[in-house]
Amino acid sequence: MSRETLNWLNNNVLVGFTEKRGTAWHYKKSEQGEESNHYPGAIPVEDVIRRLFDWEPVESEIYIRIPPQLTPSGVTTERYVKVRDRKCIIRSDYLTNAGAEINAMGTFSEGYAPHPYREWLVNNIANILDGDLGIGSAGLLRDGARAWVQVEVPDNIVTPEGVAFRPHILAYTSFDGSLATTYRRSSTVVVCDNTLEIARRENGPKYTVKHTKGSALKISNAREALNIIYQSADDFTAQVARLCRTEVSDKAWRMFLSAYVPYPENRNKRGMSIADRKRGELNRLYMWDDRAAPWQGTAYGVIAAVNTFNHHYSAVRKGTSRADANMNKIIKGQMAADDREALDLLDKVLTAV
Repeated sequence: MSRETLNWLNNNVLVGFTEKRGTAWHYKKSEQGEESNHYPGAIPVEDVIRRLFDWEPVESEIYIRIPPQLTPSGVTTERYVKVRDRKCIIRSDYLTNAGAEINAMGTFSEGYAPHPYREWLVNNIANILDGDLGIGSAGLLRDGARAWVQVEVPDNIVTPEGVAFRPHILAYTSFDGSLATTYRRSSTVVVCDNTLEIARRENGPKYTVKHTKGSALKISNAREALNIIYQSADDFTAQVARLCRTEVSDKAWRMFLSAYVPYPENRNKRGMSIADRKRGELNRLYMWDDRAAPWQGTAYGVIAAVNTFNHHYSAVRKGTSRADANMNKIIKGQMAADDREALDLLDKVLTAV
């Protein structure tokens, strides 16, 4: 199960371009209100602000309660004492009807500076990017403590090798201390609706701003770091072409599988069974699945099979949904690291053949 309920996801995550991609895994009409959270085209900016970012982070002092104590006069008293050099971040819309308790998204030192979502995820990304771009998805997680906005081109780009993808920039930040504000360039591979970031790049080009007082986004630096979204398309197209030109024989594929999913040294029955299942699933994807099989016999087919397995079939931690796990991997760059590890291993195998 997800940490988020279906009701939360259907009301606090907006999904665009459904005419091209279909509905998200969490889509359930009965969990939505009067408005659907799915859009056939780009999500209007005003909807993102109205439905998700219509509140501000409020900084508040923190007090602790000193338990009742008996004074010399025999009167029982209690006190509230301010915690020095600490503050918490609270949603402004939660203050209106606050009862005896209220949820804090995070607690920090005085040097922490929140980055309001409207300014940092909508206004700033609009200043970074120009042209015919639209919001493909946006959402809140963990009661609003995390948020993202993904901006992308409206139409798929298809390489000469038949790989359909859509370049995008993913912007995200948090109020719980888990994420610095980041603008990351990558490419969504539409054929399997997952992310295969440009191979061999360290997590893909990105620009990060820490939550410190005086922090500010320097638009010119961000543009230079991201190299604008359309350059991402050129880079990705060139990388796909290189991978598709790299031939992988049946022997090399079998050698790669053995190296990528090795049997345990002690050859225990459970470990052998797990390895056999993973090898079998990877082989099925590579040989017969539409997300990889069209490029069978190439390095791209190998990476597509590995990426599809990691995105859709790998084990996830108990209590976490696959969608949450995949989003965390993308944000942290783990998806790109997994692709890069597989490609490095494939290079070694091809050298040895």
